[in-house]
Amino acid sequence: YLRRKHPDSLVSQVYYPWAFLFHSQATGGNNRSEEQDREQKNLEKTIDQLERDLERAQHDYVTPKSSSSNQQTNDDSTDSDAVYENTSVLSERTLAKREQKEAMLDVASQLTIAQEALSFLEDNKDSTDGVHQRNAHRLLQLFRANGGVYIKVGQHLANLDLLLPEEYIQTLSSLFDDAPISSYQDVCHVVKEELGSSPEEIFSDFSEAPFASASLAQVHTAKCKETGKKLAVKVQHKGLRETSKGDLLAMATVVGVAEKLFDDFNFGWICEEMTPQLPKELDFNNEGKNAEAAAAHLHSTGLDCIIPLVLWPHTNERVLTMEFEEGFRATDVENIEKAGICKREVAKLISSVFNAQIFENGFVHCDPHEANVLLREHPLKKGKPQIVLVDHGLYKTLDGDFQEAYARLWKGIVMANIPDIKSACEQLGVHKMYPLLSAMLTSRPFDEVVERSQTQSLDAKPAGNGGGDKAVIRGYAQRYMKEIVAMLDIVPRQMLLIFKMNDCLRHVDIALGSQQNNLVVAGKYASKRVFESDRKKQQQLNGGLFGLLRSWLSYVHVLIRINSYELFSRLSISQ
Repeated sequence: YLRRKHPDSLVSQVYYPWAFLFHSQATGGNNRSEEQDREQKNLEKTIDQLERDLERAQHDYVTPKSSSSNQQTNDDSTDSDAVYENTSVLSERTLAKREQKEAMLDVASQLTIAQEALSFLEDNKDSTDGVHQRNAHRLLQLFRANGGVYIKVGQHLANLDLLLPEEYIQTLSSLFDDAPISSYQDVCHVVKEELGSSPEEIFSDFSEAPFASASLAQVHTAKCKETGKKLAVKVQHKGLRETSKGDLLAMATVVGVAEKLFDDFNFGWICEEMTPQLPKELDFNNEGKNAEAAAAHLHSTGLDCIIPLVLWPHTNERVLTMEFEEGFRATDVENIEKAGICKREVAKLISSVFNAQIFENGFVHCDPHEANVLLREHPLKKGKPQIVLVDHGLYKTLDGDFQEAYARLWKGIVMANIPDIKSACEQLGVHKMYPLLSAMLTSRPFDEVVERSQTQSLDAKPAGNGGGDKAVIRGYAQRYMKEIVAMLDIVPRQMLLIFKMNDCLRHVDIALGSQQNNLVVAGKYASKRVFESDRKKQQQLNGGLFGLLRSWLSYVHVLIRINSYELFSRLSISQ
């Protein structure tokens, strides 16, 4: 395994003989030997050492070296201002930073390989699971036992694949469509309370077993008695409406106590955001209205995305009935390949749907995890993808000022225009920490923006094979956790659900092998929003043709850069 994936790596050369020995003994039916235990301990020590090496390398890379030529005399200025003051010239300092970056990425790559080797060992041994797997399983049991709000927390953790070990991601991903199931008796009770009759009286062929179960409800199939069409009937878990209030109170109490006990614990924003949102999600009348509003907007965009039709006569606060739409998970690579659909086109379509919501009408689906974004081959376009978007309980309406500032920020990130990034962040209430906000939105280090500002490229490819990206980002997250928490307490509350949505989209992009996809797509929609905003302002101010021409040229410049990048990427893949 190691030789096949990383033939030239140090870890492969050191541990390949042991792996071969282990495989031979395992296939022969022998137990693990003391020698194998020693090898595991040695591998764990290697990982510990590489983690310390990575921490030092990251510290060297992100810490500016002082020099007499660039001393700061203004207390309001920041190290970032000094570092990025002149990005057009490749100075000695820039070259030194590149060497530090290469050293950091080399350590990160070795760490990733070592972690894969340890994971391979633990997956194939006969004794108990590794520590990450055991703890992930404990969390899964905790979330499933408590249900409701706790399931939603577990689902969000499953999207943090750049921050959490793989064992957590794989284990908690089961919460997307394998949450605790309510009994059929409870389902009938809820349906009768909400619709006045039993499922058998209202529908034909109502399935006793749900085909999917989530944090708040489970979905059963049925047929409409009038039309014979297949339906999806979403039924809320019995008692959830009442127990959710206690869950929120318990969470708020624990967070409040922790904030008083620990100065650096600032997670009150979690409860502030969940408290008003959860009651909306629990009202399926609200979800039906959200679905219709989103369907109307997406229809106007021309994107190949459909939203199931709501059947209002059979919908109430805890029961939602919609037409059934076939589809499989948009991250199911095996089914995508079987259908002959291009993964790159799938990733582009998904990002286009959600960025159109953000930058066009501002009514945004904030829970696009993999179980809510279904895929199928377009019925009229062979080999082309069509998205089926479900679960419309959690939406956020963005105000115009936020949309504009957020659009200018994304345009600045795509074009690697640091003054524009700084200005947009200030409109969002973020001043000195603008590099951190940019990094949080893209899940990439801010130095890549700086590098792209020098190369005028949309891609800042890492040195080597790039296998250490996850290790690098995890290292940054650990190093700047205090700053990240402080950032979440500063940004507008609208941004919090946007962060969650970005995590979901990034998870989809990684699964489909298109890490740069959302950067490019968001850049297109953001630039269009900025252009339309500037055009309206010019018209209101009678700015004349010159102002309109300048705005148009700026927009065209972005499109040329993005289209050129996409063309080059396609040509590279075809070769």
